[in-house]
Amino acid sequence: MTAALRVGAPRTGRAERTVDGARTVVHTVGDPAAPPLLALHGLRGSHHGLAPLAARLPGLRVVIPDLPGFGASPPFTDRAHDVAGYTRWAAALLRDLGPGAALLGHSFGSVVATATAATAAPRALVLLNPIAEPASAAGGVTGAGTRLTALLHEGAARLRLDGVLRHRLLADAATATMATTTDPLLRHWIADEHRARFGTFADVRSLLEAFRAAGSGSARSWAPRVTAPVLLLAGARDRVAPVAGQHALAAAFPDARLVLLPRTGHLVHYEAPAWAAREITGFLGGLPGSPR
Repeated sequence: MTAALRVGAPRTGRAERTVDGARTVVHTVGDPAAPPLLALHGLRGSHHGLAPLAARLPGLRVVIPDLPGFGASPPFTDRAHDVAGYTRWAAALLRDLGPGAALLGHSFGSVVATATAATAAPRALVLLNPIAEPASAAGGVTGAGTRLTALLHEGAARLRLDGVLRHRLLADAATATMATTTDPLLRHWIADEHRARFGTFADVRSLLEAFRAAGSGSARSWAPRVTAPVLLLAGARDRVAPVAGQHALAAAFPDARLVLLPRTGHLVHYEAPAWAAREITGFLGGLPGSPR
């Protein structure tokens, strides 16, 4: 088994709760008495995507909700599935965890996490492959792919072709775009994960709202308002969130550090979870008041 997948089974728990009026399925990994880390997955993901990373953070209680409209959590009934809607929900969940909670977000989850941190003041903020500029503004091959994907989502939604947006070919395209590993076992596992999880959105309406928000939003617009210390973990070969934007995003925060991993793309939590866990553990452990 490849080193990225080799890890012991962590202590886990599953609960369904109401968060700011929204039914939410929440998974908890680690010691219930440990300091909490609220972790937000990316677009079309679920808690499964962050599980390999959470399993490597034994000193933390990693709380991973399925974002409303994805995984096992039903959609919002009282708001749009946009950054504002998810931020209101995430802030309520963060408050429930108490003043010592840290916050983490991957990809679209990084946008929601940064917007949440701008108002809810977590102990610290960790961003994995953060979205530094709107995908709609990207140029070249990346921009063309983004526009094609947007046309596909809009067209399928208009024609009510739910099955098209759940098709495994879209999952395979995501793997080809986001994963850079040359390890055949790891790449096969990532492809299987995407095929199993990519279609677990609740309905086309909520998916389209979230997709539009992900395409037009970025963490950079919220960064100057974040007072918590920030750690950015990015892949040097990330085609979704390129390196140049990562440097600009890090500079936009009042207190941030950027760490790049060579030969890694948009899935550091899949391709290098042990590396990410070491960086996160060191970062959080170095904060004032952290247990030694």
